[in-house]
Amino acid sequence: MEKPEIVSAEQWDAARAELLSAEKELTRALDRQAALRRRLPMVRFAEDYVFDTPGGDKSLLELFEDRGQLVVYQFMDNGPDEYCPGCTYFTDNVPETALPALARTGVTWVTVSNMPLTQIEAYKARRGWTLPFVSSHGTSFAKDCGAEGGFLLSVFLRDGEDVYRTYGTTARGVDRLVFANSILDLTPYGRQEDWEDSPPGWPQHPTYG
Repeated sequence: MEKPEIVSAEQWDAARAELLSAEKELTRALDRQAALRRRLPMVRFAEDYVFDTPGGDKSLLELFEDRGQLVVYQFMDNGPDEYCPGCTYFTDNVPETALPALARTGVTWVTVSNMPLTQIEAYKARRGWTLPFVSSHGTSFAKDCGAEGGFLLSVFLRDGEDVYRTYGTTARGVDRLVFANSILDLTPYGRQEDWEDSPPGWPQHPTYG
């Protein structure tokens, strides 16, 4: 297995300083992007969905749990006894201990899937997940969000009894939220996936392979 070049401490400091400059530029760009996101308009969203939850049927408004903001991850439904490896990896990386911190700032997190609740509960038990997970089976919620048969992260804001959608992202927009990926991106070998731009000889394999 190939390894990074060995250099002197002075050379390493110089190379690290060059990368730090690029990192700071990216941080400022992300700050500007977040500022634009906070200025997005919002759109009125339907409220007549009925979600199947371990505590009984709930409306979209009830998923807020009396907080002002709701973040929803739509977990793909691949059919009976089939589970999306990407959604599984993402859910494995949701820091459940952070959910109370989100709640303290008025944000509720819920994972939603078109899978029937019995299938969700069985998979939760198998994976050891305890985070909130509800079923949108039989509703148009995923389609109305734009997830269709895929995965998606959506953000909602409530104003009294009215619910609005303020943000949505999928693909690499969701990817950047994964804790393990963020750490792996700091390591010499990265995620070791074959789409990455790595030096020759670096270990790589297909994504989820």
